[in-house]
Amino acid sequence: MPFLRHGSYRIRYELDGPADGPAYVLVNGLTQYAELWTAYRDALVARQFRVATFDLLGQGESDKPALFIGQDDQVAALHLLIGELGDGPVFLSGISFGGLIALRYAILHGRRLAGLVPMSCFAELPPQLFLLGNALRTGLILGGTSYLQDLLLPMNVSDQWLESVLDKLDQVKRQGWLVNDVYALQNLMESFLDFQPLTPQLSTIGVPTMILNGEFDFLTPRALHETLRVEIPDSALVIIPRAYHAFTLEKPALTADLLARFAQDVMAGRWHGNKAVLIAPDDAGGELIPFPAGYDHLRAIPVQGPVR
Repeated sequence: MPFLRHGSYRIRYELDGPADGPAYVLVNGLTQYAELWTAYRDALVARQFRVATFDLLGQGESDKPALFIGQDDQVAALHLLIGELGDGPVFLSGISFGGLIALRYAILHGRRLAGLVPMSCFAELPPQLFLLGNALRTGLILGGTSYLQDLLLPMNVSDQWLESVLDKLDQVKRQGWLVNDVYALQNLMESFLDFQPLTPQLSTIGVPTMILNGEFDFLTPRALHETLRVEIPDSALVIIPRAYHAFTLEKPALTADLLARFAQDVMAGRWHGNKAVLIAPDDAGGELIPFPAGYDHLRAIPVQGPVR
């Protein structure tokens, strides 16, 4: 198991797929760990991508500093990993907190990237998200990792996904206990205490950017993704139907397909973001369709109702 070194800390990472293939780097959400990308690794490697995953500082098998972990440390760790990938095209994607780290990387080191995919992401910390973050941090401190998972799961995924794992929920949660501990997660959450909005810097991101947002994501709702779409020049916003914040867990086949097709379009010169708003298909392989004219994409996806 390879490790990178950032100062006195070790960062665990994995590289899979052809060494000469275009690379996809996938960045975890706040309470996640690298193994949750397994379906993505398999799908992208099958399409001849090289896939890089890693545990952020404070996560999984990377070191867990006893004190404050800054976002700058995470960006530095990501930069070290991308430095391992050679000179070929690099596509960067991250979910939630990982999307924030990916945005910060693109602002600082955008010339190294061929494309960017922020998912369930934000460049601002509005009052609702700030207060939710504080409540989750308090829940972690008072109730521990298990209580945090109990709070987060219904905020992140649908009833259908939860129903499918209810009979093995303790097993699902136990894996989270084993790889992430309460103090490390608390340190990660505290990296928001000095959060500075990224919006004034988004226009410096010059790489093709596909922004993914679940239709029913109320942790990072559409308005936060709209900021990214408006400010990032070569971007498009893709709405995932009937999806919540952690659509990467619920819809891995669809999301991996969207990632691969985006990279292939960029490399073939077919990507033209044009700040478009698009709706993803229900299943992998389907076509993206433009959001219908005359409707407000910040409100809902218009769907034809049943004929009565």
